[in-house]
Amino acid sequence: MNRRQFLNYSAAFAAMTAFSRYSIAAERYYTQPEAGVPEVDIAGARFPEHFLFGTATASYQVEGAWKADGKGESIWDHFAHTQGKIKGGDTGDTACDTYHRYKEDVAIMKQLNQKSCRFSVAWTRIQPTGTGAVNQKGLDFYSRFVDEMLAAGIRPMCTVFHWDLPQALEDQGGWPNRDVYNKFADYSAILAKSLGDRVETWAIFNEPFIFTSLGYGTGVHAPGKKDINLFLKAAHTVNLAQGEAFRAMKAASPRAKVGTAFSMSPGAPATDSAADKAAAERYHAINNIFFLDTALKGKYPDPFEGNQRPFETMGLRPDDEKIMRAPLDWIGINYYNRHIVADAGQGGEPLTHLTEYMPTVGPITYNGWEVWPRGLYDIVMRISKEYNRPIIEITENGCAYSDAPLPDDANKVPDARRIEFYKGHLAELARAIKDGADVRGYHAWSLLDNFEWAEGYSQRFGMTYVDFRDLKRTVKDSGHWYGRVAASGKLEV
Repeated sequence: MNRRQFLNYSAAFAAMTAFSRYSIAAERYYTQPEAGVPEVDIAGARFPEHFLFGTATASYQVEGAWKADGKGESIWDHFAHTQGKIKGGDTGDTACDTYHRYKEDVAIMKQLNQKSCRFSVAWTRIQPTGTGAVNQKGLDFYSRFVDEMLAAGIRPMCTVFHWDLPQALEDQGGWPNRDVYNKFADYSAILAKSLGDRVETWAIFNEPFIFTSLGYGTGVHAPGKKDINLFLKAAHTVNLAQGEAFRAMKAASPRAKVGTAFSMSPGAPATDSAADKAAAERYHAINNIFFLDTALKGKYPDPFEGNQRPFETMGLRPDDEKIMRAPLDWIGINYYNRHIVADAGQGGEPLTHLTEYMPTVGPITYNGWEVWPRGLYDIVMRISKEYNRPIIEITENGCAYSDAPLPDDANKVPDARRIEFYKGHLAELARAIKDGADVRGYHAWSLLDNFEWAEGYSQRFGMTYVDFRDLKRTVKDSGHWYGRVAASGKLEV
């Protein structure tokens, strides 16, 4: 691909922002194809006896203590400290202070009958600059955290990387720098060797498409770069890192069960035309499986329209397919919403020439996302069929509403809309399991209200209300309801 073509692509690349669940879909081009929200069988939903109900968090979003005990600076520390990047000037410097309050948070999980906790490790707590000697104080924190979970009867599911790249590595080029993949594998091996005697289930990455596209393509997220070339290079380095880390972790801890948490949204064609149906398939290839096919098949899916195959710009080398390939033990799915997709001719999104939007048939959450439980069933069943019924974990699913404690009872937070959200999605997940999908666990996003990236503290996804003035935790009605579901395996409790 020549420079002129890339300049044209770069001018249009902002369209890729719409792929992200972190961007509100403001543009709507097509007639809504459905008359209403499909009914779900809440009363009949049942989960297997050993199904794992849990919650999810991420290091930068909850830990705080941003420079405590030898921790280095991450790209999110740097980005949040840059004026104008985060709504309200918020930072994750303190967040929920889980670094100091982890016992309190684990106690909430136990109170809510949770059997799994998906958490992530901050790379800069382990290696402050991304390479070199281990910072033992940082590693000791995660060791204590894991022990606390195990003592409470909770499975620790560890995400190796949830977006907080060491700033020192970003200064050397970040994920677009091919050399980072070996450094990441070294870091992954340190974790597996140190915690692998107690942690069995690992996610290598959280949402690789999101952190590469929004971090390097659109600049909405850290490190704030806006260059399609950098996105393509970053995507390839991350795919190399995924394969190399898989092998490094297996070597360090043979009992490890290793997967990745992928952001996935079903894309429905806007019309019955062949062009729109083909566009929906391109959407699926780049949005849902661009980092999955490389692992399971050793090659990229083909979402690119026309004759453009930017593999040379990505830095693809002859032996890279062997490096990328990794027979993941399980597939993580983060689901939030669905999209409607149309062919755009030579316009639209620059790599795939499509346009897509989030419809508004279902109810709308506080941050403008449509509530569409059927989409969880659709994407789980499609991945089950396309990849020969793999083990699946729902690694994230949740909603933002602004419910707060009652004025006359600070210990009660009614949030009926969140309960209805989870009822619908869990009912559709139960249906997928009944129809043959091998889903082993479900993790609500999130245990706590927390720092929501570029949106700061303006969006509350937690089942536990956090007062960011004093960090007091108050379990919401949805949390109490979810605890009863986890204990019974039924939704009507």
